[in-house]
Amino acid sequence: MFYYRSSYHRPVYYPTNVYFPVYTPIIPRRLVRVYPEVDATLFTESAESMQQLMKEASIILQKLAESKEFASEVMSAAQEGNKEKVAQLLESTGVHSGVEVGFNPDGINLNMTSEVEGKDCCHLTITLRWG
Repeated sequence: MFYYRSSYHRPVYYPTNVYFPVYTPIIPRRLVRVYPEVDATLFTESAESMQQLMKEASIILQKLAESKEFASEVMSAAQEGNKEKVAQLLESTGVHSGVEVGFNPDGINLNMTSEVEGKDCCHLTITLRWG
């Protein structure tokens, strides 16, 4: 077998008494950053949409806190694994936004979403524990 021997692959040994100074390059930076103008329209509309989500979430939480019958219906439907009934019960409180329901033996997760101008903008997740 033939090996090509080049100076590139040979180790280079430097004398130990020689000092090699290291210079860091100086990169010129602009002192003033220029940012584009801000349009807060979508941001404020998202905040308004989130306020609506929070109002609807407080309606659901108020109903769960005040009515033990309602809370027990939700829990029993969740224990049976009936997501449709749980979602139907939660929407019966008067909530108009979409509520995705997830549950496990420890509790329930409510994911509420809303859109602004056809774009998904706001998410509110509520996790309640029952076990």
